[in-house]
Amino acid sequence: MRLLQITASKGWRGHEQKIIYLYEAFRDYGYVKDQWIICPKDSETFKAAVKGGMQVYGCDIKSEYDLKFAKYLKNFTDKHKVDVIFIHNSESHTLAVLSSILFKLKVPMVLCRTLIKRVDTNFFRKWKYNYSGIKKIICVSQPVVDVLKYAVKDHNKLCVVGSVTDIQKFKKQSQIGILHQEFNIPNDYKIIGNIAAFTGFKDHVTWVKVVAELVKRGTKAKYVLVGEGPLENEIRSQIKELGLENEIIFTGFRKDIPEILPEFDLFMFTSNNEPTGGVLLESYACRVPIVAANAGGIPEVVIDNETGLLAEVGNPIDFADKVQLLLYNEVLQKRLTENGYEFLKQNFIKEIIARKMFDELNEVIIKTLN
Repeated sequence: MRLLQITASKGWRGHEQKIIYLYEAFRDYGYVKDQWIICPKDSETFKAAVKGGMQVYGCDIKSEYDLKFAKYLKNFTDKHKVDVIFIHNSESHTLAVLSSILFKLKVPMVLCRTLIKRVDTNFFRKWKYNYSGIKKIICVSQPVVDVLKYAVKDHNKLCVVGSVTDIQKFKKQSQIGILHQEFNIPNDYKIIGNIAAFTGFKDHVTWVKVVAELVKRGTKAKYVLVGEGPLENEIRSQIKELGLENEIIFTGFRKDIPEILPEFDLFMFTSNNEPTGGVLLESYACRVPIVAANAGGIPEVVIDNETGLLAEVGNPIDFADKVQLLLYNEVLQKRLTENGYEFLKQNFIKEIIARKMFDELNEVIIKTLN
């Protein structure tokens, strides 16, 4: 297989990390003959790929209707004899379809979809998901499949391959006090944390309300928010209104997640429409106990009372109850974190997910040849 992965995204979140993980696994386990990544030259994906010694081509993608790039894509696939194109975001989806229509790109395309979001909101968006050149849509969870069924006519195109985590990058499983020292947190205080972009579906509003409830109950903890995003100022205003400025710590965007995640005594995840939650898998790898919302694809990742605790979406009282139940119960913590680690190893490590991805991509190639 000669594989090309493309994205027009400039940011760095779970999906972009997934591109790098898959490239590494396809290379390390010999699944592909050759592979490339095409992405914006000023993107985080480009930086990570260069650092990893990967075959990456940085482009100046002006928009999702950049015809110059669409032509470049056609020429690239011809030159490198690409067998299949793996598309990783909406803009690159549009560009690949335009390349096929306007410049006769013939390579079969597979779309990776990670959002629980309707795509039948306008004619063009719906049409591009049903474009004949898109041979398969690989979704990160069943709720993603379910929402796409409103738009995609051929449901046989849809399949599920879950999130991926590299446990070799999350070897640290004990606390050494990094966050306590950095933010002057008393040693006898627990740390309850979250790692997420400040966007709507991550539901930081509920997260802050849970903190308010826990503070009212006298929980001896500090609360750490890792990330950045468009709603950060709104959340800061909410915290100020509730008088929680001394309880909640903003760390900003961090590149040392494997070092700071194990410092959490508990990971609290209030996302109300999460496709899957890759950071939950990272918490398993670090053996950090989890309380998460029973929403979206989270129940496919967190098995209630087996690998973590699930709380009612948007219900700060239920979250606070579950947090208190888990935070001081070492026996329950040990059972859930051990089960979570085994669940991760059996279902979501690079070797397993890369093999599933390869099988789906290879099936497209075989059908095209036949």
